[in-house]
Amino acid sequence: MATSDELKFHEFDEAADLLAVNPDATTTSISERQSHVAVNVSTGYEEGELREETDQTELLSGQKKPPSFWTFDYYQTFFDVDTYQVLDRIKGSLLPLPGKNFVRHHLRNNPDLYGPFWICATLAFTLAVSSNVSHALEKRGDPSFHYSPQFHKVTIAGLVTYCYAWLVPLALWGYLQWRKGLSLHVGSYSFLETVCVYGYSLFVYIPTSILWLIPAAWLQWLLLAVAAALSGAVLVLAFWPLLRSDSKPATLATLAAIVSLHVLLAVGCKLYFFQTLPSTIPPLHPLVTAQQPPVLLPHPANASAPLRQ
Repeated sequence: MATSDELKFHEFDEAADLLAVNPDATTTSISERQSHVAVNVSTGYEEGELREETDQTELLSGQKKPPSFWTFDYYQTFFDVDTYQVLDRIKGSLLPLPGKNFVRHHLRNNPDLYGPFWICATLAFTLAVSSNVSHALEKRGDPSFHYSPQFHKVTIAGLVTYCYAWLVPLALWGYLQWRKGLSLHVGSYSFLETVCVYGYSLFVYIPTSILWLIPAAWLQWLLLAVAAALSGAVLVLAFWPLLRSDSKPATLATLAAIVSLHVLLAVGCKLYFFQTLPSTIPPLHPLVTAQQPPVLLPHPANASAPLRQ
């Protein structure tokens, strides 16, 4: 077992000789080393905090480098909305009020693609399904009719809806940019804001396409007129502040084009997906159904026999 003398600290002879030769030399103890280590650790921690504060300052001041176009973070900002914001924008598209601009009162410089994307997808689905159900209900009394799902209507509805929701806003945005270059009084929204307005304006056609299942032509056209009026009012109230400073012919022509294309979309969907097909069984002629007495024809043998005097 080690004695108590062996467990004590001993001075090294080399260190004593060095102190004897150079009395000004300094030595480092264990406690000093620990203090140095503690200082180094605290210094590194302070540097980490300083780096985080610098990143936060750059993010708040808007000087931080935006994400690249090819990264997922770039598109993530377009879907950064919550349920309350989406429901508020849907309500604003269903109840357009004069004096309330959809972009200023509902988007508030934070447009999204989440709502327009799913609204277009839902509209394409409801159009295709309602069209299939309507066709099946119309032919339910025909014994020769055999129902087969028309899946091609899903593709057509999707192409029409998404092309309208992207190409028409692109053309309108380009036109406003061109007019803005000619006249300083004409304003313009961003392309994302224009797409967002058009996407949310299509929501009213979703319940309308479901109500088109009611087999009443006058009611279907009435629902179409109400839906087109509501969605068209959203577009007019949103783009009127940008166009009212332009010349009167240009303003009227632009608003007429916006409303006409919107109504044309509704009428085209109504006529294509909910058209009344003619019956495949022709009606029976009334002369055929009437009972007529049989006609007696003379026998050929009797007809050729000579008449007797």
